[in-house]
This record gives sequence, structure tokens and C-alpha cells, in this order.
Amino acid sequence: MPDVLVAGAGPTGLLTAFELERAGVDVLVLERDAEPTTQSKALGLQPRSVEVLADRGLLAAIEPYVQAKLPAGHFSGVPIDYTDLPTSFPYQLGVEQAHVAAAIEARLRTPVLRDAAVTAVAQDDEGVTVTAGGREHRAGWLVAADGGHSTVRTLLGAAFPGRPARISLVVADLTLAAKPAGLAEDWQLPSSGSGYLLPLSGGRYRTIVFGEEQQQLDRDAPVTAGEVQRALTAAHGPGIVVGEVLWASRFGDASRMLEQYRHGRVLFAGDAAHVHLPVGGQGLNLGLQDAVNLGWKLAATVRGTAPAGLLDTYHDERHPIAARVLVSTRAQAVLGVPDPDAVAVRAVFTELLAVPEARRAVAAELSGLGVTYPGITGRATDVPASPDGRAVLVGATVPAGWTGRVEGREGAAPRLVRPDGYVAWDGGPGLDEALHRWFGAPA
Repeated sequence: MPDVLVAGAGPTGLLTAFELERAGVDVLVLERDAEPTTQSKALGLQPRSVEVLADRGLLAAIEPYVQAKLPAGHFSGVPIDYTDLPTSFPYQLGVEQAHVAAAIEARLRTPVLRDAAVTAVAQDDEGVTVTAGGREHRAGWLVAADGGHSTVRTLLGAAFPGRPARISLVVADLTLAAKPAGLAEDWQLPSSGSGYLLPLSGGRYRTIVFGEEQQQLDRDAPVTAGEVQRALTAAHGPGIVVGEVLWASRFGDASRMLEQYRHGRVLFAGDAAHVHLPVGGQGLNLGLQDAVNLGWKLAATVRGTAPAGLLDTYHDERHPIAARVLVSTRAQAVLGVPDPDAVAVRAVFTELLAVPEARRAVAAELSGLGVTYPGITGRATDVPASPDGRAVLVGATVPAGWTGRVEGREGAAPRLVRPDGYVAWDGGPGLDEALHRWFGAPA
């Protein structure tokens, strides 16, 4: 019997499983789809996510599929320069989500169980029983990373308050039968207009469509080639001809999040915990950061070494971060509305970004590099993660009884670095207190 079940084999679920496995926990990932998706979905890794993937040795497998290293992020299409950010990766990576997921999955010890849609969840004081793919699976814990329409969330009746969608958009992967002269073939930051095209691998393109027609159609109406063609013709002229629509979906600007990320022995991560307009590369990156925050805490809980309340700090730390992203994406939705007043606000916002302090503040938020937690002094990007998921103590002797949970390393600047890369102690008094707070009592 595995220690933990993970529902959902997207990047969030897979990285959670990876974090648990490297800490010595047995995991089984349940995925409803019979085969890995080929849909492009999210297309950008923000700098903090690149740091995390590099630190875990996962970036090398992703790099062959990177389309571009973009030296800026964007806020509703307004470029936000990243080049002076305090990181070794001051750029976004333009890469399809499917390649990110595949790189993580390839490193798991236990294969993903596919064609295993969750249909029932029952929990008691000892664990969780999940019915998936017609079979029952038992574990001590369940991580629900099964997307914005989370079945686990629905089965548990977990409150998911927020605002419903007010606008409708279409995302599509397609081929072109004809292209107008001068159509950009390099990877660029998206504009705020409908019908922009982004080249993908294999002769495919990604487009986002939002206009009058999309607002009048039912959310469940299928996306047609004619609908996409009309939008691209309006944006690029009559010289552009859609070949085949390979994948398309309607989405909106709904903004919702769970009141609690933990429901007994079930923990939620990624889009299962929060949904918002997928703008600015925030959703994928928010989920990956959920995974690295949750993984080591749940592993310590499974092993019985976690101090009281450690697992609840997952909600305490990550819920406010998601709340802020929801505010940001709602603001970006307003800026993207083709309305004269929104255009005026956009112009003022763009002028404000000429102030270096304002631009750096927005860049820190979008990139994920500005994230910190109460009692945490920042990131330790120069301290590689322990391969077995332990914390790292630099420049000080590991006290007796802690070597099973803390790896000691030489260094001039004393620091205690949590497994997710954040500094829990940075020299001076308080080391013993930090060890007990985050890693329990010594063995």
C-alpha cells in the first residue's frame, strides 16, 4: 500500500509525487486519461519555477523543448523586464506544459496509473480510500491535483467560493494552410489583442481568441474552425488560412479558491485549489510552487517526524500567495478589455512601469521570486537541494539527533535551508528553535 495517493498527472501532481519520492515516501499517481496529453496547455515557466526544476535536476530534460528564453514577463500583455532580477534564470522559458510533465514523470520510481478516473473518496482516522478506474486504492493521504474541475473537490463538497466567469475566450492549437507575409515566426510575449499567434513545435501554432462572437456562444459549444478563422482574419487579414484545429477549448475569467487547502487527510494543490484567468504564466507556476511547499511537509508527516502543525503550514503559507495571484489576474483581465476606459488605465499603468521600483515590484511578483513566508528570510539559490529531501545546514555543525533530517555542508554564511529552498535560519541565535519549529524533535 502506498503512503500517499496523488490524483492528477499534470505538472503539479507529478512534482508533488517527485518531492515525496525523493524523501523516501511511497506514492501512486492516479490519472483519468489513458495516455499523456499532447495538448500544449500552459506555455511558460517563470524564473522561480526554473530555479526549482534546475535544483532538482529536472531542467536538463526540459531544455531540448524550450522554444525561447524571454527576458521579460508580461502583465496583460505589458512587458515586464526580468533581466536584473536576483536569480541565475532572469527569464521566462517558453515551453509546452506537456514537456514539463513528461520530464518529471520520467523521474518517478512508480509508473503513473492511467485510465484511472476518480469516482469515490472516503476517509477515516487512519487513511483514505479512493475508487479510481473501477478499483479501490488505500493510502494514508491523498493529494488532489486533478485540475480546475477537480472531481475530488466535488466529491468532498469542499467550499470553492469566488466569482464566476464574466468573459469567454478560446484557446486553440492549429496548423495554417496559408500565412500572410511578415507573420512572426519567433516566440514573442503575447499581446493583449485577440488572434495573436505563437509558433509551437511541429508546425503548430497557438492562438487566443476573444471577441463579440465568443461572448455570445454557450460555454459548452464546440470551437469550430470557422470561428477561429474569423478571428485570425480579423487580426491578420485575408492571407491567413486555418489548416486544422488540433485542439481547442473555451475558458473564462472565473476567480475562485478553496477556503481550506486541507480537508482531513486530503490536501489540494494547483488548479484543484485555485482557478483564475490563465494570463501571464501564473497558473502552472503557482501549482509547481504548491507542490514543493507541500511535498516535504507531507513526507515528514508520513515518516512521523513532523512537528505539531507542520502540515497545516502548507495552507497558511500558500493560500495567501494564491489569493494575491487571483487579485493580479483579475486586474489583468480588466486591462485586457477592449474598452476606451480600460485602454486609458493601461496607458497609465504602462507609464508607471517606467519607475524602476514599480517595475521591480511587479517583476518580483510575476516571476515568483518575490514570494516569501512568515519567519522566512528568503531563498537560498546558491544552496543546492539535498537529493533525499532533507533540509540543508550550511556553515554550522548539525546537532546530534538531526542528521537524518538535516544535511550538513561547509560554507561561510551560516543558514538553515528548508527542502523547498527557503531560509529558516540565517545565523546567530535561534538555530535550535528553527530546527524544532520545522523538523520536530531530534531522534
